[in-house]
Amino acid sequence: MPRSIYTLGTGTRGIKVFFRILKDFQIDTIVDVRRFPTSRFEEFKKEKLIHYCIEEGVEYIYFGCELGGYRKNGYEEWTKTQEFKSGIDKICKIAENKTLCIICAETLPWKCHRRYIGAELTRLGFNVIHIIDENHVWRQRL
Repeated sequence: MPRSIYTLGTGTRGIKVFFRILKDFQIDTIVDVRRFPTSRFEEFKKEKLIHYCIEEGVEYIYFGCELGGYRKNGYEEWTKTQEFKSGIDKICKIAENKTLCIICAETLPWKCHRRYIGAELTRLGFNVIHIIDENHVWRQRL
């Protein structure tokens, strides 16, 4: 059975709901793929989020340099670069012994660069589950 990797957008949900979702899915590690790890919501700014992760016992990893969105020639082109491949390789390695969730700001994965990351991970044999909210998920397909 393939290993699962989750994704989740911070969206407009509060920090308590965010961590409740992580707990419900037994996620112990988040990989932040925001190119610019800030937010209009104070609790989701990188430094504050790291603080909450420590409190909640969740490991925080930042891969915005390798996997963050907003690329000059578009994200689909970025997926062909060595930097993207390096970020994917790192995620695969972490997923060997962690239950991880890739996070970004956009709630809906089909409107976010997480769909490209999810497609590549699915191609590599992972079961990618995009969490929409507490009651809804979207499974990545090729």
